[in-house]
Amino acid sequence: MTTTVILGQKAKAAAPSLAAASTARKNHALALMAAALRDNRDEILAANDKDIDYGREHGLSESLLDRLRLTAGRIEGMAKGIEDIVSLPDPCGEVVSGAVGTQELDIKCVRVPLGVIGIIYEARPNVTSDAAALCFKSGNVCILRGGKEAINSNKAIAAVLRNAAEAAGFTPDCISLIEDTTRASAEELMRLTGYLDVLIPRGGAGLIRSVVENAKVPVIETGTGNCHAFVDESADLTMAANIIFNAKTSRPSVCNALETMLIHRSIAETALPLIKARLDEKNTVIKGCEETVRILGDSVVPASEEDFVSEALDYVISCKVVADIDEALGHIEKYSTKHSECIITSDYANSQRFLREVDSAAVYVNASTRFTDGGVFGLGAEIGISTQKLHARGPMGLRQLTSIKYIISGNGQIRE
Repeated sequence: MTTTVILGQKAKAAAPSLAAASTARKNHALALMAAALRDNRDEILAANDKDIDYGREHGLSESLLDRLRLTAGRIEGMAKGIEDIVSLPDPCGEVVSGAVGTQELDIKCVRVPLGVIGIIYEARPNVTSDAAALCFKSGNVCILRGGKEAINSNKAIAAVLRNAAEAAGFTPDCISLIEDTTRASAEELMRLTGYLDVLIPRGGAGLIRSVVENAKVPVIETGTGNCHAFVDESADLTMAANIIFNAKTSRPSVCNALETMLIHRSIAETALPLIKARLDEKNTVIKGCEETVRILGDSVVPASEEDFVSEALDYVISCKVVADIDEALGHIEKYSTKHSECIITSDYANSQRFLREVDSAAVYVNASTRFTDGGVFGLGAEIGISTQKLHARGPMGLRQLTSIKYIISGNGQIRE
């Protein structure tokens, strides 16, 4: 029997007791986890240093190293994220609806945990903390499987969280980490039927595609963010430059970072130099269509079809000059991964049309796509951004990690 199967068995056994735990008990354990992250900060940072050294030795880009890197501030952010989850309402047991049926049956629909949740993710060790805490508060046992780039950090964080859960009277098997980072362990987790209720991939397009195509357990697809901003002809160009600068460069390696800007042709001659001047502050490479190259000159790299299809996850942005909002909407429909898109405009009719017709999880008017985040949306830390439509869409917080159950009370009724 493999380690992954053994973890699955232990997780399945731990699920009923966690599902039945009171909000007060779960919150007490979470508070201990937050404190333990702070108390063990130096040990976690030392483990992270090993991962950073490994990443440099194996040629990880600076943007990927940024995703991997932990600092005292980021660990404090992880601890604060858990405390934010403590302060949120517990969805378990929430009555979604209630009615008296035709046979005088008292019928209630209540929220219940999903059960055992598997999470596969890459080089972001903060996900270990965020995912474990969200699953725990929502009454779910979790099995975590991070990438090899962050294995030392993940082991240190998981050990801290497991010890805190045990100190609060829970079995540490409520939070498990698969330490084998080979492809075989990921594939085995995808096939863990009978133990795993749902699998959530959080990472790049390759990881998500692999999970969706190969998993035998139910999957909630998250993450890939080919995000767009359309600068309409009525846009305030200073606002447009500021929004694009923030959306692209504040943290280019994350899924809500901007990847493509679409510029209305009637303002392109004026708008593009202004936007480029802001992007130059972070040495951002622009890959543009023929018209973009004509306006900005040799400083722009000619864009290929692939540049509009894929996430750069770096200081690189694609640019296309479009004739009007119709062409912008058509481009987004063709290339979007249904994550986050924005329009920058002063035209109310165009803003409302954009909101109606863009079929993405988050759609913005005059604001950065970087706001697509569970914390910003009031959900606490998030387990990912769902880009599908079934069960959950957008930032996945506590309520999105529950299912429903019908509870029916009678006094002897039988169906004829």
